[in-house]
Amino acid sequence: MAQPGKVFYTGLFRHTIDDKGRLTIPSAWRHAHEEADAFLAVPVNGYIAVLPPAEVEKVYTQIAAMKLKDANAQAAAAKFFSETQSLSFDKAGRVILEGALLKRMGIERDAVLVGSLTKFNIYSPARWEQEHAVASAQDSGGLLHNLDI
Repeated sequence: MAQPGKVFYTGLFRHTIDDKGRLTIPSAWRHAHEEADAFLAVPVNGYIAVLPPAEVEKVYTQIAAMKLKDANAQAAAAKFFSETQSLSFDKAGRVILEGALLKRMGIERDAVLVGSLTKFNIYSPARWEQEHAVASAQDSGGLLHNLDI
């Protein structure tokens, strides 16, 4: 169970993107958020990682600390943020995803939303099947060992 102020993004949900590019986010994931809360959609290796406000704040703090004279850091930040999208929920708990971002990630009409505790990811069904197959082939005890649980 989530603690006050914390949302645990767990589970798997299959949703359809409507004609306006809106995707409904599971109510279990949005219950602790306000309509105006800022999320960040980040393209990563064929899926979209969605960072919730707590994670966005960490990124914000790191970016704010970057020096303008650090040309490499500035270039990396420009590239990163040119590929990301800021999101917030509407009253029905939906987000609007940009068509270019969806297309780039191979997401057309159907989407698979997968929790990873501190954030969640959005996959095309085909990409999720690939990810799931790879994860299923690996030793699941390895993660438990790495987490020391």
